[in-house]
Amino acid sequence: MTDKELRRLSRSELLELLISQMEENEQLRMELEKAQQELKDKRIILKKAGSIAEAAVGLNKIFEAADEAAKQYLESVRQMADEGELKDE
Repeated sequence: MTDKELRRLSRSELLELLISQMEENEQLRMELEKAQQELKDKRIILKKAGSIAEAAVGLNKIFEAADEAAKQYLESVRQMADEGELKDE
């Protein structure tokens, strides 16, 4: 709306226009708050997903170390068994 058109409006029309703009402003403000909350929630989800991924990597390292320790233990048991068989002969 141009300045010329605004000047031709009555006070009541201007008030209605102002009220309409205020309502639209409030609606946009609420939509913005909702969008900001959704963004915050998504950031939290992404952060948690990153934490879960990091935990999985850590667990993989623990399992790899446990697997390696088990292999070493079995190898030492085999060696001891082989040495025991040699002593028995």
